[in-house]
Amino acid sequence: MKGYAVDFERLIKYFDEQLPSNEIIDKALRKRVSLYPLLAIRELVANALIHQDFSIKGSSPMVEVFSNRLEITNPGKPLIDPLRFVDHNPESRNEILARFMRRLNICEERGSGIDKVVFECEYNQLPAPEFIVGDNYTRIILYAHKTLRQMDKRDKIRACYLHACLKYVSGEYMTNQSLRERFGIEEQNYSMASRIIADTIKAGLIKDYDTENKSKKYAKYVPFWF
Repeated sequence: MKGYAVDFERLIKYFDEQLPSNEIIDKALRKRVSLYPLLAIRELVANALIHQDFSIKGSSPMVEVFSNRLEITNPGKPLIDPLRFVDHNPESRNEILARFMRRLNICEERGSGIDKVVFECEYNQLPAPEFIVGDNYTRIILYAHKTLRQMDKRDKIRACYLHACLKYVSGEYMTNQSLRERFGIEEQNYSMASRIIADTIKAGLIKDYDTENKSKKYAKYVPFWF
């Protein structure tokens, strides 16, 4: 690479070409569709470059492609709790680099862009991204498509929590209906969404917005930090 800013678009294009994809026929034309949303990849790669800890020697941002997931890792721990990635005001250890990349419209001006990543995963019916913090690194994982049946309990709880966060920063509340739409659950199976909500409450990640409302079907939920 010649430099982050100069080669960023070429880098994203390269990743897009290397990632697994499907081909669909649209109006008699063959169209390639990536299994991962390109906007999410763009935001995460930009974040990895901007938030890396340059004081850690012998390490640099890394993108790894597996058969069922995409992992983006940068040196250094995040400056904020990963549970607050969606709503927290941005903090960067490399503010000069961040400001420069914002001016080039490579990254978000107002935040980390993680809300865009979560939205893209929901819109494309993908599992929620996973945030992992190691001793000296931060890793974000994008998973390939899974049906609800293929998701384990952790997948469902993570998706439910991030859905509640996304709704909150959008000025809305998570409901049984909105979670059903997120997972593609039919209305008559609303009890499936109720179980996921109950598990996420038990995990301490969301809570009832109105504790006096006895109707679970029409209840509103907010993240634990509300």
